[in-house]
Amino acid sequence: MTSPRRDRIALATVIFVVLLAQVLLYPGIAGLVAALGASTDLDASMWFLVAEFSAFVVCASLWGAASDRAGRRTPFIAVGAAGGAAGYLVLAGLPAVVDLTFAHVLLIRVLQGAMTIAAFSLSMTMLMDLPGGHGKNMGAAGIAIGGGTATGAPLGGQLAAFDPLAPLWAAGFLLLSVVPLLGFVSDRAPAGGRRSIREVLAGLSRTPTLGLPFAFGFVDRLTAGFFALVGTFYFQEAFGIGPAQTGIVLGLFFAPFALLQYPFGILSDRIGRTLPIVVGSACYGGAILLVGLVPTLALAQAGMVLVGILGALVSPATMALVTDLAEQRERGASMAGFNIAGSLGFLTGFLLGGTVADTYGYLAAFVVVGGLEVLIAAVCLPLFLRVEIPVEGTFRPE
Repeated sequence: MTSPRRDRIALATVIFVVLLAQVLLYPGIAGLVAALGASTDLDASMWFLVAEFSAFVVCASLWGAASDRAGRRTPFIAVGAAGGAAGYLVLAGLPAVVDLTFAHVLLIRVLQGAMTIAAFSLSMTMLMDLPGGHGKNMGAAGIAIGGGTATGAPLGGQLAAFDPLAPLWAAGFLLLSVVPLLGFVSDRAPAGGRRSIREVLAGLSRTPTLGLPFAFGFVDRLTAGFFALVGTFYFQEAFGIGPAQTGIVLGLFFAPFALLQYPFGILSDRIGRTLPIVVGSACYGGAILLVGLVPTLALAQAGMVLVGILGALVSPATMALVTDLAEQRERGASMAGFNIAGSLGFLTGFLLGGTVADTYGYLAAFVVVGGLEVLIAAVCLPLFLRVEIPVEGTFRPE
């Protein structure tokens, strides 16, 4: 059996690569969908993103339940990474050989998303299976998520400037490169037994307290979707900056968000989950509102650093709480549920933030999104106070 530390690094690498591959496509997405035969850039870009996220929502729980039933995770991750790579590479290469309609492109995109979510969600689940502290393990996932997101945007922009299809080629080969890495990772999944996938999924209903991390995961990802869309337009219009400077402003969030998740995850193992999640979320919502209120770019940049720090405090503790609550034999399905909530949150951040900003203005959008973070903390605080979460990270009813 390999060491938990080596496995932690390997699994975090897989998560990093999945997020990096995904975000590579975003900066040049208008040119990408045009190169793939789309007739309207804006609508096509939206559907191109929605196709992948829809597959995430539908398939995450199926992969998680299948791995729980099989008592194995690495084969599913390998198949997911290879299948996702094939999807990216087919999208990149097929237009040169076959005259694809955009409907065909979206179908391939759905299949690519259905495979990719296996590599992402089950790598996080394998981190749940590791010893060493749930907060530490989820901190490793958090730093991989933040690092992949922060690296993918600027790198994807450079690749798209070279060739609109270049991000697809890079994403495919990146995902393919992690498959051999999985041969060196020990599979610590609990024995699955003979339960059906339906029985595994039904088992989640026996742990209704999983709704706590699911709710926080939904709202946290909603804020990420909000900044990815509305924040970009706001910074450019409010402060007269261009895309390059906007990338720097967003980077001021991503840098501390990525780098601090591992130490903050360890901190949550020592002090428990309640303070980082509940108090951290309330402060996080206030910091989001602050960014929308400040009158100068310098203050907005400082606010983004604060948002990144507080986001890093909340994120690993929330993911660790999923591990605390989940039955050992249902961890795959539990983490899949968390990722489904997050994917829905990301989509809601696009829709809610964009709709409110368009109808009532940017300040109203910041108030709504920041207020949701504060509201979820206030609503869930009594629930946290009714349970005991010891500092070593194991969850027990009071």
